[in-house]
Amino acid sequence: MTNKNYAKGIAYGIISLLFLSLEPIIANSRPAEIDSFIYGAMTSIIMSAIFLPLMLLERKRLKTNLESLDSVKENEKIQEVNSLLNGFKNHRWLFIYLGINFAFAYVLFFWGYELAGAINGSLAQKMDLIFALLFGFLINKEKITKTQIIFSFVLFFGLIIAITRGSFNLIEFNLGVIILIITTMLWMSAHAITRPILEKKEISPFQLVFMRNLISGIFLFVLYLAFFGNRAFILLLDPINLYNFILMGIVYGIDLCCYYLALSYIKVSKVSILMAPSLFITTFFATIFLSEVFTIFHLIGSVIVITSIVIIIRLKEE
Repeated sequence: MTNKNYAKGIAYGIISLLFLSLEPIIANSRPAEIDSFIYGAMTSIIMSAIFLPLMLLERKRLKTNLESLDSVKENEKIQEVNSLLNGFKNHRWLFIYLGINFAFAYVLFFWGYELAGAINGSLAQKMDLIFALLFGFLINKEKITKTQIIFSFVLFFGLIIAITRGSFNLIEFNLGVIILIITTMLWMSAHAITRPILEKKEISPFQLVFMRNLISGIFLFVLYLAFFGNRAFILLLDPINLYNFILMGIVYGIDLCCYYLALSYIKVSKVSILMAPSLFITTFFATIFLSEVFTIFHLIGSVIVITSIVIIIRLKEE
């Protein structure tokens, strides 16, 4: 059974890896009239629609399990299931914050990739591990070793080599790269805040993803209507635009769904290592479909970045 669960975790992780790698390609292939603002709004709304039935099925399963438990012998399990069903009620304001946080992050994500390109953008997003260590330390009081700090600098060094093409001219860090680094910082700060709630089983991943995307989508769409009026509906009525909205929402949604399913079977460290090669897969598709140029400096920098990621995660696991 353990081997089967491990195999399931790896399979879900690989599916998540493939869809994660495609996101920058799909984002930068959208029609020019679709700005990052409406793209972020519709992606959030579609993802919330995808996770709604998953969340409802999960809640139905939990309620069925609750009814089958012995109130005397399995009191601890009953409390855990009740927490998963109702724990979110104690964190309403947190979910509003998360929704707004991810709303801005989605807009910055699509805008950043538009300016940086898929290859440089993917490299910039590998800063997520550095921010995970930083916010894990600041928010969750997790320990950081000296070796992890050293390899965080090595990771950033690899990023500089790749993006500046060996010139070490930080001006080469164009606006898109900076925006994506800020996006990654927003995401990882939110993940650090929600990790204790997930670990205490006060909410399930499916509930969390549904709620934050629903709030993000509504928030962004209302703002878009306030700033741009009926332009939102004009864009939505175009079948090509609608197809692009749905495509991104589905790809992003499957990525998240499989990621959390992988976490339910194998350790987070193994899932994180599985995600590391997304950089090379994105690069492969970017050179074919977006005609981006992959240089020897990109290769050197990518190898340094991925090696650093694996070492940092291994040290974290130990």
